[in-house]
Amino acid sequence: MPKAVVDPVLRRWRAALFMLFLTPGFALASWVTRTPAIKEAVDVSTAGMGLILFGLSIGSMIGVLSSGALVARHGGRWVAVLGGSSITLGLAVLACGAAGGIGPVVFLGLAFFGCGTGLQEIAVNVEGAAVERALGRPVMPALHGCFSGGTVLGAGAGIGLTALDFPVFWHLALVTVLAAAGLLWARTRVPGGTGREEPGENGERTGRARERLAVWRERRVVLLGLIVLGMALAEGSANDWLPLIMVDGFDLDEVAGSVVFTVFAAAMTVGRFSGQVLLTRFGRVAVMRGGAVLACLGVLGVITAPGPELAAGAVLLWGLGASLGFPVAISAAGDDPRGAAARVSAVATTGYFAFLVGPPALGFLGEEFGLRNAMVAVLAVVLVAGAVAGAVRPSGRSAPVAEGQERGGRAVPEAGPHDRTGGPHDEAAKPNDEAAEPRR
Repeated sequence: MPKAVVDPVLRRWRAALFMLFLTPGFALASWVTRTPAIKEAVDVSTAGMGLILFGLSIGSMIGVLSSGALVARHGGRWVAVLGGSSITLGLAVLACGAAGGIGPVVFLGLAFFGCGTGLQEIAVNVEGAAVERALGRPVMPALHGCFSGGTVLGAGAGIGLTALDFPVFWHLALVTVLAAAGLLWARTRVPGGTGREEPGENGERTGRARERLAVWRERRVVLLGLIVLGMALAEGSANDWLPLIMVDGFDLDEVAGSVVFTVFAAAMTVGRFSGQVLLTRFGRVAVMRGGAVLACLGVLGVITAPGPELAAGAVLLWGLGASLGFPVAISAAGDDPRGAAARVSAVATTGYFAFLVGPPALGFLGEEFGLRNAMVAVLAVVLVAGAVAGAVRPSGRSAPVAEGQERGGRAVPEAGPHDRTGGPHDEAAKPNDEAAEPRR
């Protein structure tokens, strides 16, 4: 049977989102692999590096707290481009701070970088949820897989350039140029208006702003937030600290520490690109619980490993376990297209809270007890995430695509005529036989 043709607008839209997920991952891994060199250049302690990384956390929270309202006003594309521009600026500032060994400038660069990723987080996930509904099958794990794939590429490049003793400034300057090029390519392929709320009479937009705050009173949103809090800390702590854990905790050199981080990034990538198959076969709850167990085993292994070899094996479990937590919870938050932006924003915000408190808290714990022992805090929150994993079960108002496929149907949320979260083009926003590829 011939393969159905995907609508060209939808195909370009999906490809652009792949790029918008891949580019921040590549950029993130590029500077993460150089954190030992940056730490040495600015001449700070472990706690001092935690304070510098706090710039990333502050910027991320500013971005993610602003993103939902900006998407509602301007649409996802506008916010994604704004976020990508901030990421590019942050990389340039970070490169200058690293070259001059100026800690406050590195802090500022990370703040711009974090703000950009926070702005993009809501925008691209709202766009991804719209594409997921249009295609009629899970897309979010693959999109987040592109982010992890970007981290693998960035880490690989970082390892090679670190081994060659390539200057940090020129490394990050090159990444800045590549990030800008990717953003320019993607911006023309994302349709405008996804997630935008048109202002109406009698303060309709004000009422919708209240609705965005009201979602925090929903029990399911709170539980999804706890899941994202735990799994985001599991992912973020590795991004921020894993190379230093291997260097300071296991006496590896910078290249070997970056190699172990690449193992983590590769495991995240494999887990996320396997997401569609796993979700279709086992469902969200089983996948989330299994992931939490693997992540706990991995973190515990890094804490207790007697040598770097076993620690590297534990990192593999850590990455596989943490891989699907964030995208599955975000996908669950977007089950119902009505208010999807508000729920996605609320759930993602709790994840960014982990990024806010994680780096400095783990830095201070690491200064006092050692970085490996500081990971006990990560282990605790992942256990909580696994305990409340049932919250990702489909909501009563609409069933997610993956769960619908388990039952042999297409459980795609209905999009009403006034729903803007599904995208600006009616044809691209609704699943039909012409716009979606058949499941295999």
